[in-house]
Amino acid sequence: MEYTHRTTFSSSSNSSVSPSLPATFQGPCAACKILRRRCTEKCVLAPYFPPTEPLKFVIAHKVFGASNIVKALQELPESSRADAVSSMVYEAYARIRDPVYGCAGAISQLQKQLDDLQTELAMTQAELLLIRCQQQYEQNLENTGFTEDIYFSSFLDS
Repeated sequence: MEYTHRTTFSSSSNSSVSPSLPATFQGPCAACKILRRRCTEKCVLAPYFPPTEPLKFVIAHKVFGASNIVKALQELPESSRADAVSSMVYEAYARIRDPVYGCAGAISQLQKQLDDLQTELAMTQAELLLIRCQQQYEQNLENTGFTEDIYFSSFLDS
């Protein structure tokens, strides 16, 4: 990771840098800024907690702690770290919203919603099948010329 600086130099008689060529200064990552430490080029957290997203680190730090986040990231291959950070932030956010159940509560709620929708779908499919059977029955009666009124009236007369 390359650490760059974004600043604009003011024109002064002592400056050897041209005022028309501003250097860049990105500043410390959100993690180092919140922890009030110097962000180095080798900062493990910088790629995953940019300075523009401080809340992302605040949430994860509140639940897991900075040292645990760093340890977890160091144990993973770099290809998996972005997903791990995303998972930690999501889990931390869920834990803050629901301190008792966290992610498990969200999963449970979604599972219940899925079960309810599957039940509703099955009932709707059953109703649709019943309507189709009724329509087929009525169509068969019309095609055969058989009406219930004639059948029942002849049955009652006897």
